[in-house]
Amino acid sequence: MSQTEFATAKTRRVQDLPGPKGWPVLGNLLQLEAERLHLQLGEWARTHGRYYRLQLANRQVLVCADHEAVAGVLRDRPEGFRRTDRLEAIGTEMGLKPGLFGAHGEAWKRQRRMVMAAFDPGHVKAYYPSLVKCGERLAGRWQRAAQAGTAIDLQADLMRFTVDAIAGLAFGSDVNTLESDDDVIQRHLDKIFPKLFKRMISAVPYWRFFKLPSDHALGRALVEVDRAIDGFIAAARQRLQDDPARRAAPHNLLEAMLVAADEPGSGIDDAQVAGNVLTMLLAGEDTTANTLAWCIWLLHRHPEAMARAAAEVRAVRAEGGPVTLEQLARLDYVEACMHETMRLKPVAPQLPLQALKDTVVGDVSVPAGTVVISLLRHDSVDDAFVPQGLAFRPERWLGEGGLSPGSAKRISMPFGAGPRICPGRYLALQEMKMVLLTLLSNFSIESVGTEDGSEPAERLMFAMAPVGLRMQLRMRS
Repeated sequence: MSQTEFATAKTRRVQDLPGPKGWPVLGNLLQLEAERLHLQLGEWARTHGRYYRLQLANRQVLVCADHEAVAGVLRDRPEGFRRTDRLEAIGTEMGLKPGLFGAHGEAWKRQRRMVMAAFDPGHVKAYYPSLVKCGERLAGRWQRAAQAGTAIDLQADLMRFTVDAIAGLAFGSDVNTLESDDDVIQRHLDKIFPKLFKRMISAVPYWRFFKLPSDHALGRALVEVDRAIDGFIAAARQRLQDDPARRAAPHNLLEAMLVAADEPGSGIDDAQVAGNVLTMLLAGEDTTANTLAWCIWLLHRHPEAMARAAAEVRAVRAEGGPVTLEQLARLDYVEACMHETMRLKPVAPQLPLQALKDTVVGDVSVPAGTVVISLLRHDSVDDAFVPQGLAFRPERWLGEGGLSPGSAKRISMPFGAGPRICPGRYLALQEMKMVLLTLLSNFSIESVGTEDGSEPAERLMFAMAPVGLRMQLRMRS
């Protein structure tokens, strides 16, 4: 039986699915709340089921919360699904350079080869001394705060770390925001993703007719970020010209990308390299920093897990000396804490994709052009799939609970799945281990929380972040 025949005989149609009641003409469009959209979609899934329909003006959208079907959608890229045409249109309109994140088709395949070459674990190992330097600077920054009794703006400091790490590891640039207040690139970066996300779900494209102060700020931010990226690329090209031996052994990810781009027939130009530099800065800053903030908060709320993680770190660091990659590799429980955090608090709790051809998702027939929003947390916190699904139990990733980040049938997929799985996942894990090792080997945590002591709200700004976390540290004797 052909797929079309199967769809006709065995599947439901998107328009026949249940869904939240909307307004005439606009449907559910005006009901969407940008900063808590992931929570809305989850609430509607609990009401209407794991497959339901949204009506956004004249477009019907399928929302899928079934992890097996979600994995199928993710694996069916790039041939079956792509990023939405709205993301591409809004990004282009904003002036974002083309990068791997939004690319599709042959452009994606060309850029993927370049980026994967740059993120090869062997390359990441070569850049490791830059990560050690960032860890030492973070320790110094937090030591000064501990000695002064100053509360730390947790996300702001973690974003400084991730920007410094990406700039050093990826671009060979020592921006050093950790030891100064000169965080210009960070201040500009954090305006881009939130505005992109809000424009994507806006019912009215007001910015085409008039600009709000936030839109003017976005324009200034993009100019400054583009200037910084052009500087990174020019400096990298100059280093390659001055030292031709670097082409055989690039010293950072940007140099590796430029070498790959310069290969005959690569089809890559500097604009696409720049787009991927921007992607690394944006994705590397928000996702890793927010995951770390959630992880530190969860550890503080679970003293037994905190004690086990701290004991592991201190055992690994007992011999002293600079932190080594081998030491990071021995942090099995710390890594389990990170995977458990990403299961409970994924910074990408949803992923909208667009079908490139008629297909079937679960038992729903999906016509070409339909947007499918995959919910990546629904099943991963459901007791039916993960025992005590809402509990923070890192040991479940150590063979004590049956979860494995490498399983082909995994329920939690924070880095995606299939051909478009996140190419920077290895680097992200190394960064997170470095921060937790720095924290737990040098400090005791007095407190982590919001100003009023309530649980931090989840705010969606393209990535999902905790709101208002502050941390108080004291030095270990």
